Amino acid sequence: MRFMIIRKADADTEAGVEPTAELVTAMMDYHEEMGRHLKILGGDGLHPSAKGARVKFSNGKPLVIDGPFAETKELIAGYTLVEAGSLAEVLEWARRWPAVCGEANVTLEIRQVYEHCELGDAFTEQASDRAKALGLGS
Repeated sequence: MRFMIIRKADADTEAGVEPTAELVTAMMDYHEEMGRHLKILGGDGLHPSAKGARVKFSNGKPLVIDGPFAETKELIAGYTLVEAGSLAEVLEWARRWPAVCGEANVTLEIRQVYEHCELGDAFTEQASDRAKALGLGS
């Protein structure tokens, strides 16, 4: 099963505060150790929402809204995508998140990623093959 560990944004990540050398080392150590137990499929930090945009559809028509976005609790600052046997296994690693990050005030959200076979009859084998060819899902 695949899971995404989502690091929620806060005032520092939205302000674009650069990480300290201590934080970089702690995060690399954490991911290195986690990678010995879970398969890490990807992960990155995200620029602040001020450098981004949203596309909101109303009656099928797109409206582009430039950042920044006011509600940081709804934003993400980064993610790690892992493969694990269970949610419990991922939660075990989420609990080990380095305390130096966000001055020990970080919110992580863990979400299981859908597998193609879970998407119902409309997601045929042909659709799954197409998705895989595009690099989408597994």
